[in-house]
Amino acid sequence: MTEAADKKINLLGMPRAELEAFFADMGEKPFRARQVMKWIYAAGEHDFDRMTDVSKKLRDKLKQIAEVRVPEVMVDNVSKDGTRKWLLNMDATNGIEMVFIPEDERGTLCISSQVGCALDCTFCSTAQQGFNRNLSAAEIVGQVWLANKLLGYSKGGDRIITNVVFMGMGEPLANYQNVLSSIHVLLDDYGYGMSKRRVTVSTSGIVPAMHRLNEEAEYALAVSLHAPNDELRDVLVPINQKYPIKELMEACWAYVKKKPHRHIYVEYVMLNGVNDKPEHARELAKLLGGLPCKVNLIPFNPFPGTPYERSPIERINAFRDILVRKGLVTVTRKTRGDDIDAACGQLAGKVADRSKRAEKMAAHMARVQT
Repeated sequence: MTEAADKKINLLGMPRAELEAFFADMGEKPFRARQVMKWIYAAGEHDFDRMTDVSKKLRDKLKQIAEVRVPEVMVDNVSKDGTRKWLLNMDATNGIEMVFIPEDERGTLCISSQVGCALDCTFCSTAQQGFNRNLSAAEIVGQVWLANKLLGYSKGGDRIITNVVFMGMGEPLANYQNVLSSIHVLLDDYGYGMSKRRVTVSTSGIVPAMHRLNEEAEYALAVSLHAPNDELRDVLVPINQKYPIKELMEACWAYVKKKPHRHIYVEYVMLNGVNDKPEHARELAKLLGGLPCKVNLIPFNPFPGTPYERSPIERINAFRDILVRKGLVTVTRKTRGDDIDAACGQLAGKVADRSKRAEKMAAHMARVQT
């Protein structure tokens, strides 16, 4: 990339108010932002010359100072079940992964919010790689823009991506402002115009950011719980040591109080002999009692070096049955894309680790295996 290109402003990911301010600084009317947003998102256009209802003078000016730049595809893999995973080049040393999961009535795009992850959940492949940096709003929204193009969406056609989930690499709420800007673009009628029920933010439980997002955005909430008590969750999801389950549950109740008729997706990975016993199920049912939620039991997806194993299906079914008898809506998530390492917890990308977390994780794995 040239130095001149580096200095250009990437218009992707700018919420409408920010883009209006950008055009105001150029001496243009606010409606120019709406025009350009429709071209970028509804039409999937990146070439200012083809934005035909924008004056030539303004197009020429935009070409000098702005651009619509998306990540570069490094690897494109398709699973036998139709799941598609891309490795995207973010800069000279880093790459991220995004995944598209096609189903009969919807198409879900799983996007990343960080290069690596700032947290260190012990059962997650991304965590093993450590952390490099947050993604910009342009890099987050750029994933959606690029996936639409790669999947063959054209203006006026049926929407291929119906759902977007922040469940790829990274902890979304550790990159709060850029994720918030991305949500605004996804929901804006001049952006992707998505339903607030179809944009899901998953978090391991950064409680202050959960309360803040609850006030500043419309979205569906998924909570990566994975354990019914602090003792176990402190090991599996170490952020719990800072924000224990009691505080996390208070944030969950605040969400459903703020957004009536909404429920929370509770994510629970099934680890053989670790968190999948009947007493864990009963403890989980008590913890979630009365909370409007849907429990997703996730069969663990192994990766090189992990000490964990997937719970047998009989144990998963028994765990599910206990929760159902206790009145909790519970499903076992179907594993998709595991033959191309695109399943939940398997995304790895390419991370130049600045946190030394990868070294610490390797040491942890060595201790567990001895």
